[in-house]
Amino acid sequence: MLRTDGGGPDTPYDADDLARNFGKIAFINEHSGKSAAFVSGPSEIKLNRWKSPIRIRTEFGPSVSMESREADRQTIQNYAKRLQKATGHNVRSVNGDGNFLVFIAGQDDVAYAQDRLKSLVPGIPDDRLNLLRTLDRPFYCFVFTFSGQEDTNTVIRAVAYIRAELPNLLRLSCIHEEIAQGLGLPNDSPAARPSIFNDDDEFALLTSHDEKLLTMLYDPRLQPGVTADDARPVVRIIARELMGQQL
Repeated sequence: MLRTDGGGPDTPYDADDLARNFGKIAFINEHSGKSAAFVSGPSEIKLNRWKSPIRIRTEFGPSVSMESREADRQTIQNYAKRLQKATGHNVRSVNGDGNFLVFIAGQDDVAYAQDRLKSLVPGIPDDRLNLLRTLDRPFYCFVFTFSGQEDTNTVIRAVAYIRAELPNLLRLSCIHEEIAQGLGLPNDSPAARPSIFNDDDEFALLTSHDEKLLTMLYDPRLQPGVTADDARPVVRIIARELMGQQL
């Protein structure tokens, strides 16, 4: 459906819904990407998020027109401001060195994109690069993150890849979902509504529900490495605060 209204009377949710959805989305990991073709099976994880400032750099394949590039850059710049407001974390779009790379490229740009990623992300695993070449047509976009060697629960780099051939709204939906997931919300849940963290693609753009999930993710009362069980009481408190419900 790719709704852009963010939800309404038909999509009510309360603090319990928010806390439950956060648990399913932040503490379970499966490969991101708008296709069932890229699934390795869900696994429980500890909380992952960034500590360093997030600098989003946008790269394009040669086939992407200048008009599309300008539009996508502006979209990502505006979105970065929204994400910074939601998380309270330092997030912005940059033209120079970045640690969160968003690559928008067409099917004919795969070889270029692989070479460019090797240059921009030293040590990027071959299996990640091979994904670009073996993508099935229904596969719209994906994101993968890299953690520090000593602190495996802290994200230090991310790469999102988005097909340039997508219709405008679907490409915008990919931008919203993949960047948000790269901040530390790696899973989708069929129970999350109204949300982009749901494989049914009912909603195209980040919703108020999703902004609250990001606020929870970067709340200082939760720290990278906390388990779902240990976080649950705090998550419940934060969710009720955000929804204006009594503890």
